[in-house]
Amino acid sequence: MPKSKRDKKVSLTKTTKKGLEAKQNLIEELRKCADIYRYVFVFSVENMRNNKLKDIRTAWKHSRFFFGKNKVMMIALGKGPTDEYKDNLHKVSKFLRGEVGVLFTNKTKDEVQEYFSNFKEVDYARAGNVATMAMTLDEGPLEQFPHSMEPQLRQLGLPTALKKGVVTLIKDFEVCKEGDTLTPEQARILVIISIKLQLSCFD
Repeated sequence: MPKSKRDKKVSLTKTTKKGLEAKQNLIEELRKCADIYRYVFVFSVENMRNNKLKDIRTAWKHSRFFFGKNKVMMIALGKGPTDEYKDNLHKVSKFLRGEVGVLFTNKTKDEVQEYFSNFKEVDYARAGNVATMAMTLDEGPLEQFPHSMEPQLRQLGLPTALKKGVVTLIKDFEVCKEGDTLTPEQARILVIISIKLQLSCFD
């Protein structure tokens, strides 16, 4: 990256002293990384659990990740050509919207894309995940469930009834199609029937 245009403290208002220090430290860390690393990437994370993020950070110790506090990160990088920390860094700021993170690395674009496009986790799905396979439940008894769960299953949309005290699916039920964006009810059903999906979590 080219030489820094400026190296100065940024004044942040409307915050406590402790909060101010944390924000100032984040700005300094981001700018330090801009000086050290050759490349910066912005990525979105979909419903990823913290332990998975820790695994990735461990695997990518040679790089630095930052999550959250988009407004502070925009201040650190610059919101426009006149206040950017380094040439063209303000162009990164326009992508800092929603649940995103910033990766500083010396790995090339191809290396980064290859790793994260192939990164999968097998876990219980959550609402908003995309189903990686179709799932249909066959008509018949669901003996793994106690009779007391029948109302809960019906509330989730399953066509169930009690037959001789056994929870029974009275017809085949399609939980999801491959490619569906899962609703809270679909995700809950998959958890209840102990189905884990292979999830792709990075964009």
